[in-house]
Amino acid sequence: MKIRIKNNSIRLRLTKTEVDTFAKTGKFTATTQFGTKTLTYALKAKPNISEVEADFVGDGIVVYFPEAASKTWAKSNRVGYDNNVDWNDETKLSVLVEKDFTCLDNTIEDQSDNYPNPKLQG
Repeated sequence: MKIRIKNNSIRLRLTKTEVDTFAKTGKFTATTQFGTKTLTYALKAKPNISEVEADFVGDGIVVYFPEAASKTWAKSNRVGYDNNVDWNDETKLSVLVEKDFTCLDNTIEDQSDNYPNPKLQG
């Protein structure tokens, strides 16, 4: 799972295997080591929500995904889910969770588990 953070936005991109695991278990977690500290970022299914949400918990970021959608997303053509989380003040957090497509350029990154890029299909 890739995470991209820019200002007040968070974007998670998941490969096919990661989306399948998330659909089966209701969660997917990744970590990044910083010496003795660990940043954790997780996608978790949550009941009774209709849009993605996010929170900072302990030393990590948790993105909550509508539980009902988590069970069907892997088999659907839907690319992703997004939301602007309103903190009831002047700030909002843009959250995007999406399937990871193969890149259009020549990258050295392993993309064997990514979804086929629709722009490459004729």
